[in-house]
Amino acid sequence: MTIIDRAIVRALPAVPRQVVRRLSRRYIAGTMLTEACDVVRELNSQGKEATLDVLGEEVTLREEALGLRDAYRRALDTIEEEGLRSNVSVKLTALGLKLDRGLCRADLTAVVEEAARFGNFVRIDMEDSSTTSETLALYRDLREGGHDNLGVVLQAALKRTLSDVGALADLRPNVRVCKGIYVEPAEIAYQDDEIIRLNFLDALEALFDTGSYVGIATHDDWLIGESLALVERRGLKTDDYEFQMLLGVRPELGDELVRDGHRLRIYVPFGRRWYEYSIRRLQENPKIAGYVALDTLKRLRP
Repeated sequence: MTIIDRAIVRALPAVPRQVVRRLSRRYIAGTMLTEACDVVRELNSQGKEATLDVLGEEVTLREEALGLRDAYRRALDTIEEEGLRSNVSVKLTALGLKLDRGLCRADLTAVVEEAARFGNFVRIDMEDSSTTSETLALYRDLREGGHDNLGVVLQAALKRTLSDVGALADLRPNVRVCKGIYVEPAEIAYQDDEIIRLNFLDALEALFDTGSYVGIATHDDWLIGESLALVERRGLKTDDYEFQMLLGVRPELGDELVRDGHRLRIYVPFGRRWYEYSIRRLQENPKIAGYVALDTLKRLRP
């Protein structure tokens, strides 16, 4: 973290809400489901798939968790009605994980069952390390209960990730592998980016060994190149894996992957909690604050 990044993070609470909204427009598909669907429709026209994420996490009230559950069910209904190529991604703290595990399980099951009605899919997103074990336990719980339209996320920054791959192997899980944005202590997470990159590739290898479908979630040129080489060495088909990227981040690189015949899925967040999402993401990883600030300055230049 540079001095500039720290300064940006400290200044965030003082930044006018309308300015944060302006900066976030590229990365968040509005506040309403209709806006998000317009974005997905455009992505689909470009040959890209999507994952809708209803913004919200760390809810403090049961009613909030139930509201987000229903928002996901509406999103799945709309995806089906409009013929969009999109699934959904949920955060368990949005569904009540830190309020009541039973509530969270019931909410997650309701969303997964709604997706199953349409032959659709739900990804359980991964949050900070305080939720990792509980998230993987709930994933296993539902998979063993017969819910196969369900995937999870593993973060290459965490030292436990290769062990988690082994522990999940019997399920042949559908896994998104990412570096991980959360700032975690050195006791449990790698701090060196090169080591995180290598762990990312080791996780891909291990998952492919289990016959898992993998979402390769990165904007890192080197990692994409190494992942493509791995796919070629193994003779994998395009329905054995996909690449995943964030809305508004390096779209030209995504276009290149699509042109080369690879499946690409774009993570599309939307919702009323856009401000909290924007601030939290920047505070959790100050490097991102620096990147966003630099990107914004470039766009403001004449």
